[in-house]
Amino acid sequence: MFDPERYRGRRVGVLGAGLSGRAAAALLAAKGFRVLLSDSRRNPLPAAILKRLPKAIQIETGGHGPRLFSCGFIVKSPGLKPDAPILRKMRSKRVPVVSELELALAFAKASEVIAISGTNGKTTTTLLAGAIFKLARGAGRVHVCGNIGQAVSDTALKTRAGGTLVLEVSSYQLEDSRGFHPNAACLLNVSPDHLDHHGSFKAYATAKARLFREFESTDCGVFNARDPVASNVAREVRGRKLFFGRKGTNAWVEGRRMVFSYGGAPPRAVRPPALLGEHNLDNAMAAGLLALSRGIPLAVVARAFREFRPVEHRLETVGSYRGIQAINDSKATNVDSTAAALRSVSAPRGGLLLILGGLDKGSPYAPLRPLLRSGTKAVLTIGQAAPKIERELAGSAPLFSCGELKTALSAAFALGEPGDVLLLSPACASFDQFRDFEDRGRRFKRLLKAYA
Repeated sequence: MFDPERYRGRRVGVLGAGLSGRAAAALLAAKGFRVLLSDSRRNPLPAAILKRLPKAIQIETGGHGPRLFSCGFIVKSPGLKPDAPILRKMRSKRVPVVSELELALAFAKASEVIAISGTNGKTTTTLLAGAIFKLARGAGRVHVCGNIGQAVSDTALKTRAGGTLVLEVSSYQLEDSRGFHPNAACLLNVSPDHLDHHGSFKAYATAKARLFREFESTDCGVFNARDPVASNVAREVRGRKLFFGRKGTNAWVEGRRMVFSYGGAPPRAVRPPALLGEHNLDNAMAAGLLALSRGIPLAVVARAFREFRPVEHRLETVGSYRGIQAINDSKATNVDSTAAALRSVSAPRGGLLLILGGLDKGSPYAPLRPLLRSGTKAVLTIGQAAPKIERELAGSAPLFSCGELKTALSAAFALGEPGDVLLLSPACASFDQFRDFEDRGRRFKRLLKAYA
């Protein structure tokens, strides 16, 4: 475990003034460290952001200056590529570089850390697990944070002794973490994603496997039995292992029920949460097994499932216009996630109108072809990735180049008929036209509301 107290009295640096960087800087300042927050963007930070930062933090923009190299350690922004020139310089000067995740956990008082990672389903699984643990431990003792949109550094000082942290953890965070040690962790699935950042699928999968690097015999890993990469990672993991997704493992689906088999007890069935899509059954099984591994009764899991409500931007039914039902799946930022949405959404009385596109992440779109051949009236492309999508999906469905989300909605409602389904499931990042996937999803809902 990283110990920041070893550097007490020295200035510490934070690379990147994004959400997690600002949170890390504020945490360090609150703990009495001298902090330099360094950002490569030329424009100064907006006044609204500066107002929320402690005045003791020194800020530099427009590049990383020489003061960074005299810091005791550096906290790295998760979005900074591992081969960035500034990091190479840090290594050459032997300045320790740590992740925001490890920094925050060094100050957190929680005695139980639950971590969820995977290419798809992380957020829903994290929220499900958080709901179960809050029901079992008490809402005030459980904090849900991480890649889910709430930096762990924002939460660290709110934790209590004996409390629980339920963390959504990304590959970006894991690749920077050397001593991250959760008590229970789940790897949902691993498929090509973020290849523009990691450089290769092998490097991406290796980053995901770091979730279990510090495991001990008392820790528990939860794995998708149907995912070959997750199953392969499990072979190298120390500690207990639980699997879901196949009959005869620790959790599987029979008809409309979810069956759990754990701890030598007879298999018991519960009703799954009311979430759209078969992939969400995997997410629920994973969350349930994480809870069972920490001694939470199945009755509590079942109650949390009954009370859980769908998550915004994840196969969220958001209304209709002229009989065309609209579904917001803006969180689908990769091809696998969009494929899961296409398998989950049906238009029994009509056809499908699909909005695809955004910032390309390096993965092929051709795997979507077999899912588009039946019942797809139109694929409406937007954003930077549109030309690539149109090349790779040519002939699989009618393609319409729309450029922007507003134009895509106009085209969809011109082409669609009552009974059709309009699905925003972009298979791309959002940063070419939006702040993030939440901004994209909310814009979709505002445009729909204007039509309705």
